[in-house]
Amino acid sequence: MSEKKQIARAAGVLGFATIISRIMGMVRDMAVSRLFGAGLYTDAFFAAFQIPNMLRRFFAEGALTSAFVPTFSEWYTQRGEDEARELANICFTLLTIVMAGVTLAGIILSPWIVSLMFPGFKSQPAKLELTIFLNRLMFPYIFFISLVALCMGILNTVRHFFTPAISTVFLNVSMILCAWLLHDRFQVPITALAVGVLVGGVLQLLLQLPTLWRKGFPIRLRFVTGHPAVRKIALLMGPSIFGVGVYYLNLTVGNILASLLPQGSVSYLYYAQRLFEFPQGIFTVSVAQAVLPSMSRQAAAGEIDQLKESLGFGLRLTLFITIPATAGLMMCSTPIFSLLFMGGEFDYAKAVNCGIALFYYSLGLSLVALVRVLVPAFYALKDTRTPVAIAFGAFLLNVGASLLLMGPLKHGGLALASSLSALGNMGLLLYFLRRKIGPFGGRGIVVSGLKACLASLPMALVVRWVVSLQGWSAGGHKIAKVGTLGAAVAGGVVIYMTIAHLLRCDEAREVVAQVRRRLTR
Repeated sequence: MSEKKQIARAAGVLGFATIISRIMGMVRDMAVSRLFGAGLYTDAFFAAFQIPNMLRRFFAEGALTSAFVPTFSEWYTQRGEDEARELANICFTLLTIVMAGVTLAGIILSPWIVSLMFPGFKSQPAKLELTIFLNRLMFPYIFFISLVALCMGILNTVRHFFTPAISTVFLNVSMILCAWLLHDRFQVPITALAVGVLVGGVLQLLLQLPTLWRKGFPIRLRFVTGHPAVRKIALLMGPSIFGVGVYYLNLTVGNILASLLPQGSVSYLYYAQRLFEFPQGIFTVSVAQAVLPSMSRQAAAGEIDQLKESLGFGLRLTLFITIPATAGLMMCSTPIFSLLFMGGEFDYAKAVNCGIALFYYSLGLSLVALVRVLVPAFYALKDTRTPVAIAFGAFLLNVGASLLLMGPLKHGGLALASSLSALGNMGLLLYFLRRKIGPFGGRGIVVSGLKACLASLPMALVVRWVVSLQGWSAGGHKIAKVGTLGAAVAGGVVIYMTIAHLLRCDEAREVVAQVRRRLTR
């Protein structure tokens, strides 16, 4: 199988697994809202869970994956499976020790961490104490998810993607079941949800181990210090934390500044981010995770031309998927909130305000996706300084744009600033990567992007017309709204794929071929 087909197949597997996970995440949010509502207890839980979850994004799924996969791929390619197995066991052992220390420190320091990150809770002692308790209970989640990230890197290197991707479903299912079955067994019912997080982390790790054994990498504890590959991973990880996590750092800055805007601005951005991350998690992360092992293996083998080909295809596939998703989100931003959230205290005015934030976030969907593919290319080439320096510049751009736009555009300006920051980040990454490795199919990437735009334009017009047939300002009418939005999405996909096929988009043919192979099997 060619490298392009392998990347497309891997992205499809990851995308399918992520869709299931995101749907279960939506079900989880519905269950939480039904059981616990919105108030002191949910505020405390979401704040407490944000701390280990933020560490997961920055460390486990960010810096660790970006540093480990290129180094492990190099070891696997050049030294063979036995040496790679030895490295995997050493890394697993050392990571277990390090994360045990981090977890213990986090539990002990929870009062200071919570007070620092959520100073507003100090005026409500009950909320502060509950947040500290829940944070201590859930902090071991970062221990388990870090080991899961290491297992994911090993499995992705040997071209197994499904098990790591589907494991997040177990977290959502665990949280749902614990919330429903155990909430009346605790003095503070929402404690059951925190127990679900902890159980979910254990299940995610246990799911990886049999698959690793079948793939020839049974995990055994092997304590060795001074291994050259381990030193290389450690050196790569430090800069990677900022390089990979700048997007989430920008969102954090946006939330802080939103607290200075009219009441509700923080919530508008939060709800918009949740929906924005739905296609981002399915498409962006899937392509980035699929292309990283290929580029790492090719860089380790000195196959720069093949690396350029994999990178170019990953960028073209990213544009092919995210450009129509951008158009769809922009056209359906307010209808989506009207369908999913309107009711009770969430009226149409709030749906419109959330839709404004989602509209501006959507402008950066393709840009964020391209960044997620470009950054791993630098890491595959063992260059961590360049993306970190660029990320710092993008962070400063976000802060400056936020301060300029939050006045006239309110919370919409903060969302737009995030997209502008992604544009600057993407542009600089392209420029410096081209200087580093030479041309990597820029003309083909531009042509693919233009074809995707041409196919997306009529799609967007039709989607806009379909959603205009339904009144979204009225509450209720869920069946009619689901039917209208479903027809808009289905019609948009058909129109886009048809026009893309007529424009002879290679990516469209590859996607159709993958679907046919799946159906045939």
